[in-house]
Amino acid sequence: MSTVSIVTQTCVRAESAEAFARWQGETSTAISTFPGFLDQQLIPPNPPLQADWVILQRFATLEDAQRWLASPERHKRLEGAAPMLVGRDDVHVVKDAAGGVKQAPISAVMSTRVRPGKEAEYRAWERKIAVAQTQAPGLQGYRFEPPVPGVQDDYVAILRFDSEANLQAWLDSPERKKLVDEAIPLTEDFHARIARTGFEQWFRDGSGASLNAPAWKMNMLVLLTLYPVVFLWSVYVALPYLSKMSFAHALFVGNIVSVTITGFLVPWAAGRLGWWLKVSPAKDRLRVNLLGTILILALYAVMVFVFWRFFEPVKG
Repeated sequence: MSTVSIVTQTCVRAESAEAFARWQGETSTAISTFPGFLDQQLIPPNPPLQADWVILQRFATLEDAQRWLASPERHKRLEGAAPMLVGRDDVHVVKDAAGGVKQAPISAVMSTRVRPGKEAEYRAWERKIAVAQTQAPGLQGYRFEPPVPGVQDDYVAILRFDSEANLQAWLDSPERKKLVDEAIPLTEDFHARIARTGFEQWFRDGSGASLNAPAWKMNMLVLLTLYPVVFLWSVYVALPYLSKMSFAHALFVGNIVSVTITGFLVPWAAGRLGWWLKVSPAKDRLRVNLLGTILILALYAVMVFVFWRFFEPVKG
């Protein structure tokens, strides 16, 4: 099934960040019962790479997405958010591949306002750059959408790459810059914004630069830090003090605590395992990957043994 996503990018005043997050939570409740709505993802700012909030809202059909964009419920919500925002919002409607929006570590959303009468020339240029960027290392997907009357006036292109380094390499490449220069006479306005997804904001080196870690390494490190937090919370807090709460409530409280603590532990651990997390030179990659993986697996085994041998809760 081919679904449709609304991609909204908005700049929020620094002093209004918490209020906007609450507002977005209320908006999520309002949209959850709207016909055709499937799911939503909220991506907060990640300076300096991403200064804006990015909201992805997926609908079953284009008509469902358009009805939400034009609905009184949405316009009422937007009126409440207006004092918190700076500048204009970017709202784009894009058709998803089968199964929904494919996630990638980093994406660039580019919107272009084309000069009247230049549409045919711009489409020919777009086909030309589409062919060129298919050769870019790390490209995971590309989507181009023309304007939707009454919804968006811009042409929208979304590039998905496997890493920040590969995306930046394409954006800075002489080939792309030459093609962009060719499009200048055809366009009135152009701007690009970069959005991240997943746990990448946790995986940075001492200077704040991204480690560009592969997803499997990030998952292994998150598990390494999450498991002891969940275990110790369960043994020393949940079982003795929260046993009278319903399972749903106790689990929710535990998740809040676990995610909060893990948010501090993962960056700490990533800073010490940067040699393994980041992509190594080809000649050393196998050795570094094996050493780091064996170390993580050994730590798994030690934790499980210690918790089983010395901290196992007494049953019944």
